[in-house]
Amino acid sequence: MVNVPKSCGTFKKCGKHQLHKVTQDQKSKCSLYATGERCYDGKQSGYGGQTKPIFWKKARITKKIVLRLQCVEPNCRSTRMLAMKRCKHFELGGDKKKKGQEIQF
Repeated sequence: MVNVPKSCGTFKKCGKHQLHKVTQDQKSKCSLYATGERCYDGKQSGYGGQTKPIFWKKARITKKIVLRLQCVEPNCRSTRMLAMKRCKHFELGGDKKKKGQEIQF
């Protein structure tokens, strides 16, 4: 289980340490006009059924966590992404773990 604070001080592009707001990055909607998507749609159109293989043998059950760090300074607001490792349970701004306390999900 990974617990990350909602704000952290980190280095930014303008050259100094500053407080950053931390959020979990969400996957955006796929563009219909990307080259691969256009080729696939063209091939799929018309008669003939499914033209390319659909992948079924998924091996991984976790996704890599990506954090979005945004500067809280009003005239900066620069953002950067920070990739973390894989984990099954991710918590943003949860309670800190006390010594000798049991883990509850």
